[in-house]
Amino acid sequence: MTARPGQAKSSEWHAQWSLFEDDERFLFEEWIRPFTIAGFRGQSALEVGCGGGQHTCYVAEVAQSVTAVDLNTVEIARERTRRFSNVELVEADIASLDLGRTFDVVFCVGVIHHTDDPDRTFEGLYRHCRPGGTVIVWTYSAEGNALMRFIVEPLRKYVLRHLPRRVVYGFSSLLTAALYPAVHTVYRIEALRFLPYFEYFRNFRRLSFDRNRLNIFDKLNAPQTRFTTATTCRRWLDPLRFDPASLSIRRYAGVSYSLVARRREG
Repeated sequence: MTARPGQAKSSEWHAQWSLFEDDERFLFEEWIRPFTIAGFRGQSALEVGCGGGQHTCYVAEVAQSVTAVDLNTVEIARERTRRFSNVELVEADIASLDLGRTFDVVFCVGVIHHTDDPDRTFEGLYRHCRPGGTVIVWTYSAEGNALMRFIVEPLRKYVLRHLPRRVVYGFSSLLTAALYPAVHTVYRIEALRFLPYFEYFRNFRRLSFDRNRLNIFDKLNAPQTRFTTATTCRRWLDPLRFDPASLSIRRYAGVSYSLVARRREG
């Protein structure tokens, strides 16, 4: 399937997943809680925005089938998932996606906030989830992200997006290294929990330098980011459409939301 009219292709994503691989499985496991990778066992899964295919691989190990969709990086994901016979790659705009079928689990991790219209994208997730199936979203939060929204985003928009990606990669390396002294000293003092990104930097200390650099690069490289509010999360997981007993809206590391819900039957 080729891309439908809608969101334009972005060379930034192809550059990112050509430069990086994400091998921190525990992050994916934490982002999808209370769902688990074991929950995909024997299920049909739709991954909306597969990037380089790293999460596709985790799910393909246990799922009956995985359909992974991306507008920019299908060839990269295809190469990285080629050992799995149960993976189908589709090149399409995830906001206007219409596969004509539904799935047991629909998941969108770290992608919805980079789309032109997150509300429209979420409607696509809901539409592709079978009654009784599960929708999973992990998204950047508006709350707790003032630095990103009002300083980093303007810098990216007016300066960094005009630079070669290799220059942004080099800048990301320098910035990642510069954060280490503060993260391993000041940000270890529990009395200073009021500092911005205190919870986020707990994770920083758990990750390799390469994975931290990927996080920084992702924030400087993304063509656009539309941060998700708590109000939007509650609107997406409308109890009239999802089983109220299944609804989970969980803050993660102070800078994101993990959403999990089971679509109502009927």
